[in-house]
Amino acid sequence: MKRFTAPAVAGLLLLTAACTAGPDDGDADGETPEPGPSQAPGERWQPRPGTAWQWQLSGKLDTSVKVPVYDVDGFNTTKEQVAELKAVGRRTICYVSTGAWEDFRSDADAFPKPLLGEGNGWKGERWLDIRQTSALEPLMAKRFDMCREKGFDAVEPDNMDGYKNKTGFPLTADHQLAYNRLIARLAHDRGMAVGLKNDLDQIPQLLADFDFAVNEQCAQYEECDRLTPFIKANKAVFHVEYEVPTDEFCDRSRELKLSSMEKEYELGPWRKPC
Repeated sequence: MKRFTAPAVAGLLLLTAACTAGPDDGDADGETPEPGPSQAPGERWQPRPGTAWQWQLSGKLDTSVKVPVYDVDGFNTTKEQVAELKAVGRRTICYVSTGAWEDFRSDADAFPKPLLGEGNGWKGERWLDIRQTSALEPLMAKRFDMCREKGFDAVEPDNMDGYKNKTGFPLTADHQLAYNRLIARLAHDRGMAVGLKNDLDQIPQLLADFDFAVNEQCAQYEECDRLTPFIKANKAVFHVEYEVPTDEFCDRSRELKLSSMEKEYELGPWRKPC
């Protein structure tokens, strides 16, 4: 099924930077800036079900939203902004595309052309040949090093289900499993948590490898129940809808203990949480 993955909004930054619609502060929804129980030194962060969050990948970063978790663009967010969020108790997730090439990234020229496949529906993006792990691993390791050096607690690797799309490569489920586990290991080796983005079909095989899930539009496609393995494992599911209003999915999200909100496709600062 064709699904909007929303991350290619970096190309829209100039268009959305002037956005004036701000998010609510979350207080009315019972959200809290507290990150939950602290872990021992050196222990990897583990977000729990129901943890409120903000997801912003475009526009001027609004650091005032009173939620425990921020998921922001790893390239465009500065070390100072991460430190500002952490100083007021926020956990931070580093958004990085791991399954698609983006021509607007500073390291775009480092990707050999044979790795680049068909477009993924977003301007300037092309699927990657995830079978070529010897070429991709050092590139992704460098990106994750960037996330760690900026102080992020976790990584959100995007475009993790190329095998279900027309990539230009004969990708299989086994190729995807191997690559997704590689990505998880790269994050864990650097002391960061890592989330499984969409890829619902492989949740049973990948649950042990990932610390939380990030999902788009499970309510719209009537598949939120498929995320319950993460909840049963006491791992957060960070969920957004773009086309379904909150009054149509929030009751069910609360039952399932999902961390749900409504967002606009450009993933600017505006949010409407459950």
